[in-house]
Amino acid sequence: MYELEAESPEYRKLRSELLEAEIALRDQREKVAALRRQLPADTPVEDYALRVLDLADDGGPREARLSGLFDGSDKPLILMHFMFGEAQTRPCPMCTMWADGYDGAVAHLQQRMHFGVVVAGDLDAFAGHARSRGWRNLLLVSSAGTSLKTDFGMQNAEGGQVPGVSVFTRGAGGSPRHFYTAGAFMAESQFRGMDLLSPVWNFFDLTPDGRGEFFPSLAYE
Repeated sequence: MYELEAESPEYRKLRSELLEAEIALRDQREKVAALRRQLPADTPVEDYALRVLDLADDGGPREARLSGLFDGSDKPLILMHFMFGEAQTRPCPMCTMWADGYDGAVAHLQQRMHFGVVVAGDLDAFAGHARSRGWRNLLLVSSAGTSLKTDFGMQNAEGGQVPGVSVFTRGAGGSPRHFYTAGAFMAESQFRGMDLLSPVWNFFDLTPDGRGEFFPSLAYE
């Protein structure tokens, strides 16, 4: 580990303790990832009728089943649950911040997966929001008229939504199977379940003041 000559003994002592904790955290992340990989992909799910728009293509919106998002490939499919539609009448600023990053990373992600952002609202309205953010690469998906959001715990009976991520695989004959779902709310009063999927929080945590009371906005002064 890099050391500066001007570091005080107190700083060096605490930094060494921190390094031990950082290594332990790395090892715990690896353990969690290994446990996740052991989940059996044997839960069948409805082949939801969706509406999709690929911002990377020149074509317009199209109808597709969940199974069609695999494009005939056995690569897994990740859908990020974006809060828009039903009771969420405006695009969520937090989800927008996350998706700002996904749009830049999706070309890398597509080497090992299919990737999309799913909303419960109108696809055309969401596409307008996407273009206003400068997104050019994401697959936009609308589950409007289906139970997809509620089935995976991302929407309640009143249409209130929470952010999350769902991972699917292809079963026999190409039918979709559920592998993993997680949300920002892990359990009662247990939050920050998706922090690792956004670099913003992790950069904030590197600073002396941490993340503080920051909450993203659709625009900043």
